[in-house]
Amino acid sequence: MPRVLIVSANFPPLNTPDMQRVRMSLPHFVDAGWEIVVLTVDDREPMAPLEPELLETIPAAVKVVRARAFSRHWSKWIGVNNLGLRTLPFLYATGCQLLRAEQFNLVYFSTTQFVLFPLGRLWRWEFDVPYVIDLQDPWLNDYYSQPGAPRPPGGWKYIFSNGTAKVLERWTMRRVAHVISVSERYLVTLQQRYPWFTAAQGTALTFGAPDIDFATARRIFASAPRLLPASNTFKIAYAGRLGADMLPALNHLFAAVARFKDAPRPFELFFYGTSYAPAGQAKSTTTTLAETHGIGALVQEKPARIGYIDSLRLLLEADLALVLGSEDKAYSPSKVYPTLMAGRPTLAVAPAGSVLVDKLQELGGAALVDFSGNGLDLDAVARLRQSLDEFTQHPGLNLGPPARLDLITRQYSAAAIAAQQLAIFNRLIRQAQPPATTGRLEEFWPDLPGATLEAKQ
Repeated sequence: MPRVLIVSANFPPLNTPDMQRVRMSLPHFVDAGWEIVVLTVDDREPMAPLEPELLETIPAAVKVVRARAFSRHWSKWIGVNNLGLRTLPFLYATGCQLLRAEQFNLVYFSTTQFVLFPLGRLWRWEFDVPYVIDLQDPWLNDYYSQPGAPRPPGGWKYIFSNGTAKVLERWTMRRVAHVISVSERYLVTLQQRYPWFTAAQGTALTFGAPDIDFATARRIFASAPRLLPASNTFKIAYAGRLGADMLPALNHLFAAVARFKDAPRPFELFFYGTSYAPAGQAKSTTTTLAETHGIGALVQEKPARIGYIDSLRLLLEADLALVLGSEDKAYSPSKVYPTLMAGRPTLAVAPAGSVLVDKLQELGGAALVDFSGNGLDLDAVARLRQSLDEFTQHPGLNLGPPARLDLITRQYSAAAIAAQQLAIFNRLIRQAQPPATTGRLEEFWPDLPGATLEAKQ
């Protein structure tokens, strides 16, 4: 029976986006006969909301080990809130204990706490176990260096994070067995950045569609109080991150909605869970832009995070579900599949040439409006107005081509994505061999001056 150690810094009962791939894959890993140990963090002061219902989705056969983390009560005095940094020494020590006591075929990192990725190389050096990295977001991100990009947030913290990423990404990727990425473009970037990183070392896998989770959401939807207020407006709803990179898409949408603000039945827009900030510290993203377009009274935003199941319920309640693209064209929002599976009329606004546009053109299920340029694309606004006008005439009807639910089930369901992950794991386990080096020092850091060419292969 193959055994895998999965490192996921966040894990139920926490509700965070970066643990969803692991959570949805675990039942299928177990059904396939794999033995799974999840190494996560026992964070007593979580910044993410708790959702105990998610624990019910974890198979009993999965062993969960929780490492300690430094308390924010102390780390805040040096300006450190990052979970990865607070748990790094504890998670490393706990991982060493597991790898020393038990035989694992593979270590799989699936988290956006990037500072934990280098542990894969350390453990490979110490225990000869190959490691796989799931790249859900860019580790070293050049978004803020692009022309016209906003000023990077975080001050010295961003400078520190970006500087360490430049060093640690190169060092970690030098010995990675495989990289799974939500976007093919992230893998292309790695190939361009590191000549020794080949196409064969990466696989693009989107997040799986939450077919099982939707059954739970529909059951609760049938009896629980509604999340959206009762009113006679057309309700456009969006749940999830809403960063500065998504404001251009929002700008186009608000410009189109402004046309209907004085209609007998105008649109009302709801944005839930838009910030990853802790409760009480989240700030609105939509307020200023909505007031600029004169629709401030029609836009309601609750930046605080909401539960994952509640986000699915919100889609079921909406008259019109919303998907927004990012200025980072490689961004592939995981909310695409649940939005399409909800079966509600859907409107998508995204930059031309983005991964989101390609995905929705493949899957259907949404009225897709793409825009170009850095300013307001008036042609795109006109197309958005036309889509909204069609919806007012035929509320409840899908605005775009029918969703290819058969394709989602066959290629993008949680079961299908899990099967592709296991195929990668099986191949790597068959290929696993002790590293061929000229010495342990060169294996630990093959880019040291004087390291032989053979040691770098």
